Parts: sequence; structure tokens; C-alpha cells
Amino acid sequence: MQSQLDSPEAWRITFAALVILAIAFGSPHIVNVALKQIAEELGGQRSIPSAANALAWLGTGFGGIAMGLIADRIGIRWTVMFGAAMVAGGLALSSSGQAWHLYVGHGLLIGLLGNAGINAPLYVYVTRWFERRRGTAVALIASGQYVAGAIWPPAFERVIASIGWRQTMLYFGLLVAATVIPLAAAFLKSPPMTPDAQAASTRGGAAGRVAGLSSGSVFTALSIASFLCCVPMAMPQAHLIAFCGDLGIAASRGAMMLSTLLIFAFLSRQFWGWLSDRIGGLATLVTCSATQAITVSGFLFTQDEAGLFLVAAAFGLGFSGLIPAYIITARQLFPASEASWRMPALLLTGTGGMAFGGWSAGAIYDSFGSYQPAFATGLAANILNLVILATLLMFAMRHARTQPARV
Repeated sequence: MQSQLDSPEAWRITFAALVILAIAFGSPHIVNVALKQIAEELGGQRSIPSAANALAWLGTGFGGIAMGLIADRIGIRWTVMFGAAMVAGGLALSSSGQAWHLYVGHGLLIGLLGNAGINAPLYVYVTRWFERRRGTAVALIASGQYVAGAIWPPAFERVIASIGWRQTMLYFGLLVAATVIPLAAAFLKSPPMTPDAQAASTRGGAAGRVAGLSSGSVFTALSIASFLCCVPMAMPQAHLIAFCGDLGIAASRGAMMLSTLLIFAFLSRQFWGWLSDRIGGLATLVTCSATQAITVSGFLFTQDEAGLFLVAAAFGLGFSGLIPAYIITARQLFPASEASWRMPALLLTGTGGMAFGGWSAGAIYDSFGSYQPAFATGLAANILNLVILATLLMFAMRHARTQPARV
């Protein structure tokens, strides 16, 4: 029913989704925290654990499209419960320690079948519970990844130091299954039926047109931009602890730095969600992209601990609004009936960028023995992303000015 939109029940479901994502997305951080130890056991190449982490992100993106459609047919509850079981199985397999165990455990089980059944379906699901506060709600659940990054790396660092990364994976897998499955069963119910509203005014009214352009070209541009913005987004998150270790900064301080980055990302993401409800998703994307470009450049020029804490915090403030703003932009520009594939498709290109960014930073380090070329590559991708988004916004604003005023 329409009265359920933006209701207290909708917010309870949103907070349950936030907790589920905060737990499930702790799983890839074990590799981030133990990257150097895992690499040492596998011949010293950081590209191997980096690739496993990249496959987890890539699998999450690819699987999200199918899982989004499946959730429409069998219900969100079942895809999330299945996803939690697969994450647990993936961590168990990865703990065996060989390279192919990491690749299959992270890419297939944690990514393609696990978090794919949780992440994209929950985004689509929550948007169906909101109308006026959709941006705020999406920003909240999108913060689940940053809550995971804020709370789990320091805990993993201590547990890994005590019992090793293999046992840490096993125990955390059990935790995911024991918490996410009951939460999904208790809270995730069928969303209210909502009318398939026409897309926002930026579409103009001509069939298949968005901002005066073909809907296909606009969605393609958004997808490319989503990939590009996530390349620099992934690099500090996946390699900050190892980067600190190269500079002589203790792993515990590096883990705390990563937590600082993600705490600031969580806090600022609520602001970006509020802003997107007021100025629209596309304008929010341009603002966030410009902020991320400025802050990622700080990793190129800062190497002392205090400076890196400041850069990490600023980076968290800047990039955190991007992913939810893509979701809101898709919901504003395209019909609601297309949400179950357009939102996962944008998340796919975003996770593809995360995968490429995390892997390429490790590969570039292996080639140059330094993270500076990797951060420079990320900055270049960010600048190209900003150009694409600014161009789309320019077309959207120009098209809006040419439309006759509504009576």
C-alpha cells in the first residue's frame, strides 16, 4: 500500500538491510588486512591476493544482475539467505590457502553467488519502500560496506595476529551464516506495490529519450562513468594497510587509518543522500567525483602518518556519495519497472571498477615497487569520469530549460 512508503516499517527494514550488508561485506576485508602475509605464503606477489579480492567484487557485480531478477520472482529473503550461505562457504574454501582456492572461494562463492545475492537485490528492494526519502535510505544501506570497513579491519588485524588468516576466514564465515540468515528471515518481507511512475522530467517525454538523448547512450555513459569512478575508489581501500607497511607504519596503525577512512565515508554518505534528495542524483555525482579527484591526489604527495590520516579522512568524505547517487540517478531517469536490471547493471560496472582498481594497484606495485604510479592511474580515471558526468549534467540542464513549463 502507498501508506507504507517512507513509513517507520520501511526504516526498520532499511536498518536491517544495513546490518546485513555491514556483516556480509566484512568478508573481503580479511584479504585486505592479511595481504602481505598471504602474498608471502604464495611466492611474494601481491597481485594474487589482490586478484582474489578483485574477483570477489567482480563476481558481486556480475551475479547481481541475475540475482536482482531472481529476487523479483522468488523474493528478496531467499536470495539473501542463499548469499549468506555462499559467503560462508567461500571463506571456508579460501582458507585452504592455495591461489586457486582464493580465486574460486572469493570470485565464485563470495562474489558471484554470495554477496551478489545480497547487495544488488537489497538496493532494488529498499528503493521500493521509499518515495520522498529514497536518496537518504539508499545512502544509508550503501553505508553498509563502510560500516564493514570501519569495524572489521581492526578486529581482523588482532585476530589474524593471534590465530592466523586461515582460521579468521573460517570463524568469520560461521558468523556471517549465523547472523545474516536469521536477520533476512525475520525482517525482509514483500515490498509495497507502487505505480510504475514515469521517469523524471529530465527524460522529456519522448519514448526512449533521456535528457534529449537516447536512453541507451545515457545509460552507457553512466555505466562507463561508474566503472571509472570506482577504479580510484578501490585503490586506497584495498592497499592502504600495505602502503603504510611500505612506509614503516605499523599494520595496526594502517588498519586504524582504513577504519578512519570508512568511518568518515559512512558519516558523509548520509549528507550526500540528503543532498541527492534535493538537487538530484546527477548533480550529486558531479560534486562527489570532483571531490574524490582532489582527495585521491593526496595519496600521491603524502607519506607521513599524520598526513595520511588526514588524507584518508578527506578521501572518505569525498567518494562516499558516488554509488548511491548512481542508484538514485537511475531511478530518476528511467522507469521503475526497469530497476531490477538497471540498478544491478550500474552496480556491476561499479564493482568492475573496484575489481580493476584493486587488482591493478597490486599489479602496478609488482612492476614498479611503488604505489605512486597506481594512485596516478586512479587519478586519471577519476578525471575522465568527471568529464563524462559533467557532460551528462550539462545536457540534462539544457534539456530541462527547453521544456515547456507544467501548468
